[in-house]
Amino acid sequence: MNFGRIFLVKCLLLLFPKAKCTSTINIYKAVNETALLNFTAENMHETVWSRGNEKLLQIKDKKIKYYVEKTRCRCKVLLNGTLRIERLVKEDSGIYKVSAYDKNGKLKADETVVLIVLEPVPQPILSAECINKTLYVKCTAKKTEDQVFTIELTQDKINKSQMNVTEVEFTTQHSGRYRCIVKNQVSKKTTEKEIKCPGQLDLYLILCIAGGAVFFVVFVILLIYCIRKKKADRLEDDDEERLQIHQVDTEMAMRKLPQPPSNPTPQQRPLPQPHAQQQAVPPRPKPRTQLQAQSQLRERH
Repeated sequence: MNFGRIFLVKCLLLLFPKAKCTSTINIYKAVNETALLNFTAENMHETVWSRGNEKLLQIKDKKIKYYVEKTRCRCKVLLNGTLRIERLVKEDSGIYKVSAYDKNGKLKADETVVLIVLEPVPQPILSAECINKTLYVKCTAKKTEDQVFTIELTQDKINKSQMNVTEVEFTTQHSGRYRCIVKNQVSKKTTEKEIKCPGQLDLYLILCIAGGAVFFVVFVILLIYCIRKKKADRLEDDDEERLQIHQVDTEMAMRKLPQPPSNPTPQQRPLPQPHAQQQAVPPRPKPRTQLQAQSQLRERH
């Protein structure tokens, strides 16, 4: 029985309040799992389980009686009356009824359990395409016959989900981490991916870049201010040092200069020196040319 028929039966049970069942329980299980169908009554003398109009088994005074083959049913009943079905298949979906009686044969419980066996959802595939700085994100999942699941595509505050479809897509201008979820009542699978559109700057990236630029400009301004201030302090210290050295040199020079003497007394004035007698200067010898001329005259005479 498929899901549509099970849903129809549930609606019929709700529309007819005169039915003997006092409560209806829905149980969802995945294929190959084990289902435990129980009811509210306890310590019953006799319990009978049936599926639709077909009896499955009976437990009476702790003795079990099967109305169907065990291999086909793949079920057994526990001592407290709970029905256990192993290695579930989709065909096990259906409406199960239980009737419980006390030792006097009085009906104490008449309940209905709707068992729905579903296949696990497939692994979703997350893809994206960037066209003119616009991001097209798509989440797809393969679907088998009569399989019902919900696809949900999320990114931060963006959320889009649809039921009983094979894909969900939306268009956005935001890059980031996207999550694709496929789920039903028995299973859930997720795929995540960081998606960025080439040439598109994310808002957080823009803010980080702007903050870094502002920090760099402030740092450069402070660095220049500190360098100039340090240089000015150094020049001021040098000027003070030069001034101190000049003052010290001036004081030292003033100390080394001799004091001008007071008006000298007559005794202190220097006496004039007597003129020295000039010595006789010997005659200079005659020049050699004059001697030669005189000798030549003598020879002529």
